[in-house]
Amino acid sequence: MDQKEIFNLFQELGVLKEGHFLLTSGRHSNKYMQMAQLLQYPKHTEKLCRILTEKVPEKEIDSVVSPAVGGIIVGYEMSRILGVRNIFCERENGKMTLRRGFQIRPGEKVLVVEDVVTTGGSVKEVIEVVKENGGEVIGVCVLVDRSNGKVDFGVPFQSLISIELESYDQESCPICKEGNIPVIKPGSRGLR
Repeated sequence: MDQKEIFNLFQELGVLKEGHFLLTSGRHSNKYMQMAQLLQYPKHTEKLCRILTEKVPEKEIDSVVSPAVGGIIVGYEMSRILGVRNIFCERENGKMTLRRGFQIRPGEKVLVVEDVVTTGGSVKEVIEVVKENGGEVIGVCVLVDRSNGKVDFGVPFQSLISIELESYDQESCPICKEGNIPVIKPGSRGLR
């Protein structure tokens, strides 16, 4: 599949939403990628993750680590295809951490996987967790890079599709200035 076919699939499944959204990064946008609309279909998820695994920068991987909640399904599918262990980080008291008995061994080669990045904040936090536990991040893979290649993780970075969807800080958001469309927080951050 090329990027146009992938984007057409996203439109067909209702992944791309329009309105006034508060992104996980804290920025506002008139467009939101609701990847759960894709991830509810294992056939499509497997196909796209298989394409993404072909872009993995290094094949010697011990595990895949993802941020919860958005990255869990993508991380699991990528690890299944790669035949490696899968774990995820989640927030505890506002800080990304390993829970549920998950551990990263010193020297473990880790691929960080996420569904969508805009500023890459959650992925950067996961990278820090991996490093704090002695792991080596060999790369980052995401389904959608909303930054159009502008985000830098300091390691090889691959995306299935890279697009630039405008986003604004709250003070400069033109949708807020119009004042007729309420802001919606569609992501998973803040779930209890």
